[in-house]
Amino acid sequence: MRTTYNSATVRLYHLSDSDGGGAATTLFYGPFSEAMRLAELEPQDVQDGLYLATDNDVVAYLDLLES
Repeated sequence: MRTTYNSATVRLYHLSDSDGGGAATTLFYGPFSEAMRLAELEPQDVQDGLYLATDNDVVAYLDLLES
């Protein structure tokens, strides 16, 4: 993710893997630091499908934790 400073505006969303292709549900739109805090509060099964999008990139929440 190229834009990772704490005040960067991001979209935190959950991408379901349900039958029929799934759906993206926006959970939060705002500062990166707040999105990370909210993502941490989600249960593990939800965290598995969380993504953060900026104006120039998309990354899985769990991939951010690993880096």
